[in-house]
Amino acid sequence: MISNLNKTAYKAFGLTIWSEIPLPELPFTNIDSNESDVVIEKSEKVLLAMELDPEDVFVSKKDQVLFRVPQAGIFLIENGKRIVYTPFDGADEDEIRLYILGTCMGAILLQRKILPLHGSAIAIDGKAYAIVGDSGAGKSTLASAFLKKGYELLSDDVIPVTLNHANVPIVTPAYPQQKLWLESLQHFGMKSTHYQPLFVRDTKFAIPVESQFATEPMPLAGIFELVKGDQQKITIQPIENMQRFHKLYTHTYRNFFMLDSGLMEWHFEMSSKMMNKIHFHQIQRPNERFTANELVELILTTLKVEGNIHDQNSTRTKEFIV
Repeated sequence: MISNLNKTAYKAFGLTIWSEIPLPELPFTNIDSNESDVVIEKSEKVLLAMELDPEDVFVSKKDQVLFRVPQAGIFLIENGKRIVYTPFDGADEDEIRLYILGTCMGAILLQRKILPLHGSAIAIDGKAYAIVGDSGAGKSTLASAFLKKGYELLSDDVIPVTLNHANVPIVTPAYPQQKLWLESLQHFGMKSTHYQPLFVRDTKFAIPVESQFATEPMPLAGIFELVKGDQQKITIQPIENMQRFHKLYTHTYRNFFMLDSGLMEWHFEMSSKMMNKIHFHQIQRPNERFTANELVELILTTLKVEGNIHDQNSTRTKEFIV
């Protein structure tokens, strides 16, 4: 770890980050400030002077995103290299950190033309599988069920995807933490008193997963879209052809930044290169009961039938007992 005045060096999303705000979720790294990919700085008043219409929450243009969060602050992301934030009086630093590691990093990845999928990525048999879906679909809960079976996490919430020289999509690990709602903790028999709420009065908790975090990039072999509804049965079906374009766009993190940022053509080209390299499935699950453990077995069975994994037991690094 290198510290310089009030900045500290970290590594996440495949990037080195030099930050003025402490980011305890991220692994430390040893770099000098002039070697960092991203710099995060606090500005007491500068951003308050920038023009934001009272009705605007987000403003984006080429190489720049500006947004405001009530009771938290104003955030500026520039050129895929710089995050500047001005906290409002009384702002909770934990909440500020959530937006830096979420929306701000999503904008950084887009500006660097790294595709940020909104979901969780799990390592199975040396390959990455993304679990995507709308907020509340159960992405992190399903990923946690995989961890309880001994698999490893690559990313939670924001999944960085790039293409290699053969246009194979590659998932780069983000950082070793999950975010789980209190209800999910209870289903897994985990005590909330053992974990830190994401910010004051929140019922979502930060779950460290250092011992089950995959640290090396892996090819993205499949995407599972999780959808909940009123049906009683769990169903799975492939997502075919042009539907894949729609799904990749829908589940791109903060996709509404792309139009004004001039990134729609890039996103289309990247999607067209990667969509036939991976398997797509949609899983519909009942809303009224806990299904994460059943979904793990369904996904593993599907991958085995399709020849993506050889034997379910061989893919497990260890059995995790709560």
